[in-house]
Amino acid sequence: LFLATLTYDTLRFEYEDFPETKEPVWILGQKYSVFTDKEEILLDVTSRLWFTYRKNFPAIGGTGPTSDTGWGCMLRCGQMIFAQALVCRHLGRDWRWIKGKRQMDNYFNVLNAFIDKKDSYYSIHQIAQMGVGEGKSIGQWYGPNTVAQVLKKLATFDTWSSLAVHIAMDNTVVMEEIRRLCQSNLPCAGAAACPAVESDVLYNGYPEEAGVRDRLSLWKPLVLLIPLRLGLTEINEAYIETLKHCFMMPQSLGVIGGKPNSAHYFIGYVGEELIYLDPHTTQPAVEPNDSGCLPDESFHCQHPPCRMSIAELDPSIAVGFFCNTEEDFNNWCQQIKKLSLVRGVLPMFELVERQPSHFSNPDVLNLTPDSSDADRLERFFDSEDEDFEILSL
Repeated sequence: LFLATLTYDTLRFEYEDFPETKEPVWILGQKYSVFTDKEEILLDVTSRLWFTYRKNFPAIGGTGPTSDTGWGCMLRCGQMIFAQALVCRHLGRDWRWIKGKRQMDNYFNVLNAFIDKKDSYYSIHQIAQMGVGEGKSIGQWYGPNTVAQVLKKLATFDTWSSLAVHIAMDNTVVMEEIRRLCQSNLPCAGAAACPAVESDVLYNGYPEEAGVRDRLSLWKPLVLLIPLRLGLTEINEAYIETLKHCFMMPQSLGVIGGKPNSAHYFIGYVGEELIYLDPHTTQPAVEPNDSGCLPDESFHCQHPPCRMSIAELDPSIAVGFFCNTEEDFNNWCQQIKKLSLVRGVLPMFELVERQPSHFSNPDVLNLTPDSSDADRLERFFDSEDEDFEILSL
């Protein structure tokens, strides 16, 4: 656990570079070769938003913690997987961050949504306080399912991104539920969510054009999060090939999970190793400079990413996918169906057209589960939190 802020030059010598291997490197749906694409690999990794422990930010709730060191690593991983969804939504998967290069406004709009202050959509403050409703006190460890539930609730306030967030429970993805959720754009839910088209004001501090465009479309961009348990105390080897395939899909947002003593954001794999971004570095909170610009270098990991054996992965994870259009979702469904037919590959979850009759019937358009659903989910994933207890270094 790093308690001091390290320079990137120092870090560069502490991290191992990619192995010289003929195995392809997969990063969030893009395929690379170590021999011909090393710079492209590092640029892709560096372009992901990297959220780590921070210190000296405004007290959570006014009187709470001013640092998340020791308890916030899964919350930071949740920020990273959701930030990747916003990058895909507003900048595109092929967008790249280059040090010193002026970035477009939408990039800073995305980054500002995660800054450590109470009025940012997905700040550590918002996640920690919203987690109270999920039964987690501020400063308490989260499992992958809990952070997914909290992010889903917070996304309802992010009218700029206008996302449909679906959390598939019980290892089952129901296509009918997702289509109903994503096609619920028209008519508008209320005037507050749909200001007049001719208005040119900023909505919640963000450009309103995206919201206008979305209201005229028939599909809200989908963030699909699937909490899973792939074994009891260690990952079942039968799931490994399926997990790898998730990183190969162009819709991939990666995986949040961990190993003993760490929670990580997994963004790809090479051979039998997972590639991940590690939140366990404590950095000072960032404030806009005198000119109002936000220094952003500390939000990008500028050294080779960490790697670990897939076999070391804790079995409690959440897998993420982003489908910007209905065509993206249909393509994702086809890939999942094909994967289920591969001999020797054990599916991590089931894809069905309609909700099985033995399921309860929650209102799939209600982004906040009622208390009975939340209690059921919490009981189902209680063992996750026990397994992850040691991750809160």
